Amino acid sequence: MSTEPLQIQMLGDFSIRNGSAQICDSSNRSRKIWLLLAYFIYNRTRAVTPHELIDLLWGDEEHTSNPVNALKTSLHRVRSSLDALDEFGDLDFIVRRDGGYSWNPDLPVMLDVEEFDRLCQEAAAAGSDTVRLDRLLNALALYHGDFLCRLSSEPWVVPLSAHFHSLYVQAALDALRLLQEHKCWQEVAELCRSVLAHEPYLEEFYRYLMTALLQLGEQRAAVAVYDEMSELFLSHFSVMPSDQALALYRQAIRSVNDRLVSPGVILEQLREPAGTPSGALLCDYDVFKSIYHAVARALARSGDVAHLALISITNGEGKDLQQRSLDRVVGNLQDLIRTHLRRGDVMARCSVSQFIILLPQANYENSRMVCTRITKTFTRQYPHSPAKLHASVHPLEPN
Repeated sequence: MSTEPLQIQMLGDFSIRNGSAQICDSSNRSRKIWLLLAYFIYNRTRAVTPHELIDLLWGDEEHTSNPVNALKTSLHRVRSSLDALDEFGDLDFIVRRDGGYSWNPDLPVMLDVEEFDRLCQEAAAAGSDTVRLDRLLNALALYHGDFLCRLSSEPWVVPLSAHFHSLYVQAALDALRLLQEHKCWQEVAELCRSVLAHEPYLEEFYRYLMTALLQLGEQRAAVAVYDEMSELFLSHFSVMPSDQALALYRQAIRSVNDRLVSPGVILEQLREPAGTPSGALLCDYDVFKSIYHAVARALARSGDVAHLALISITNGEGKDLQQRSLDRVVGNLQDLIRTHLRRGDVMARCSVSQFIILLPQANYENSRMVCTRITKTFTRQYPHSPAKLHASVHPLEPN
């Protein structure tokens, strides 16, 4: 029997490697085969009863009149799948034990989730930042995805997946804090990009990344990170980034021109690019707020009028649409609003299902007419859309 441990990965893809031979759950083998294998390996310190295995594979389903024979068939398929790892035919992976079945306890195993957990514990107990950072980075390198991601709906997998994901997030935050304290900005940026592939919804990682990029002199990249985060958070949670993230964004914008710039260059930068679509100016909500403040100040001096229009998307019963339908409606409505407004008008998406419009020098009646024209045109162009539009008009109060 080989004395080299089997290399088993459960974080991300589930794979078992013995030397140069490997099997992986990305293959077309039955899902039940991988479920049995994962359960045996993770619970390899004990025997699993036939009743427990039957419940694992079929639960309350009634797909077989003879579950014992069905289990034997499944076990045979598992053993057949493992044959690809047994070059010399001397390995017995699944054995009978204590009235049940078990992963062979005599087979040495290197399991990534156990190594990951061990490294996280050693990091927590480390007496120096150097040792702690070394353990954290080694642990993070093992995390190729959530625990048994292709079996993520299994009841026994769900809490374990949440546990390891939580450990991963905390380890990443701890490592980033240490790297930032030592001003290892390139390492901070690289780790953030790696972590965001697994945890794209935690703003703190974006802030670490933007800070590192600013320190590295990559202001435009920092702006791009903020834009990506804003779009993601708006689409999924209907929220804008925090004030801390906004402060980093403004710092990046201010520092794009990091030296004296001639008036000609500034005017060229301010000029609207050629080929910009006609109609209203479409901008981010944060930019929209600045434009709103400028217009409100001007109204206080000129005495002119302006109005805000808010167009909301619902399903006709005041409820939100499903995400796939909403994404399609938002794209169609955005183009329609922009083309039905004047070049002096300004629009932005202010929530996951709302657009806000600034109508300078437009009275209430004209603003209502604009909204009616948009809603009627949308209904005419998309008669089978599940969306219903609701428009409201509000006077802009001078500052």
